[in-house]
Amino acid sequence: MRFLHTADWHLGKLFGRRYMTEDQAYVLEAFFDLVHESRVDAVVIAGDIYDRSVPPAEAVKLFNEVLTRLVLDVKVPVFFIAGNHDSAARLDFGSRLFERAGVYLRGVIDASVTPIVVPDPFGDVYISLIPFCDPPSVREAFGLEKTPSFDEAMGLVVKQAREGIPEGARSIAVAHAFLAGGLASESERPLSVGGTDAVSPAHFADYSYTALGHLHRPQKAGGETIRYSGSLLKYSFDEAAQKKGVLIVDMDEKGEVSVETVPLTPKHDVRIVKGFMDEIRNGSDELPLDDYVRVDLLDEVPVLNAYEKLSAIYPNLLGITRPNVHVGDSQGARREPRKESEVALFGDFFQEMAKEPLTEAQRKELISCIEEVRREERDDG
Repeated sequence: MRFLHTADWHLGKLFGRRYMTEDQAYVLEAFFDLVHESRVDAVVIAGDIYDRSVPPAEAVKLFNEVLTRLVLDVKVPVFFIAGNHDSAARLDFGSRLFERAGVYLRGVIDASVTPIVVPDPFGDVYISLIPFCDPPSVREAFGLEKTPSFDEAMGLVVKQAREGIPEGARSIAVAHAFLAGGLASESERPLSVGGTDAVSPAHFADYSYTALGHLHRPQKAGGETIRYSGSLLKYSFDEAAQKKGVLIVDMDEKGEVSVETVPLTPKHDVRIVKGFMDEIRNGSDELPLDDYVRVDLLDEVPVLNAYEKLSAIYPNLLGITRPNVHVGDSQGARREPRKESEVALFGDFFQEMAKEPLTEAQRKELISCIEEVRREERDDG
């Protein structure tokens, strides 16, 4: 069996002030060509189809076109799950009907976790589709008395999923989670506001291959056969040096797999330009000027109208940093926003207003409220 593993498309993503839908549509054309040329038996998308629970209409239209072309034109089955950015209930719509067309999806956690059986020339392959395991949702689905941790929730779901797979059978897990030891990127939304969201890779040890989503950096996670494909495109500047693409996985009759990384070329790259203003304006940059660019301006004194001067060179300029100029200098340029959690930001605000820090009880209540809002956003859109 040969299949393509991809994840974290984030259709409708807003990067800076620009919607990425056009860029996503562009790279998906190359994706279609690859699916056709590589003659894969299936396409697996490991969550975060959309960037938010209620995506823009253009993003929904794009995904509809993707599924239609894959199933009707290329005639390849598609397997996908909901990620933490998706609305589980919305994504789950029509799941039983779509199976007749070759689209297999799981949005909402179900205690049965019944595997999908796919035949190939060597027999059956069992595929476990495990959507984002939000602990409160797992508690509700399994009728638990207490809300489990992320690790406990995943362990429970995987254990249940394995019960439907014969011992020794070839199997694939598709999951959306943060596995312990994984390397994160700035564009990923944390799964947990308080506590740990890490999941042990050991839960997936019995699968022939585990196709993961959530982390945007392509990487292994505890073993050669447990992998993140990475995101479809670069969605933050700390991803500038990463190579984005998809994974082509070949599974033999014994369940042994080989994995090939296939890069996808974007319409606009994401990169960081470092230099002095005079050097940059003198045309020292030989790469495409319409890339999505952040400029790290090395001048030690403030530069007047820096943004206007640089945007005349880079039409898709998304930010400027000035590492050699003190924060208090008057001629400020546009900077990257501070990366702080909601809890830290509210804690700073509370201390400034109340003249005292949050108590531990107040902090726990705040975390509970934020997580409930996030859950309602995913479930209700």
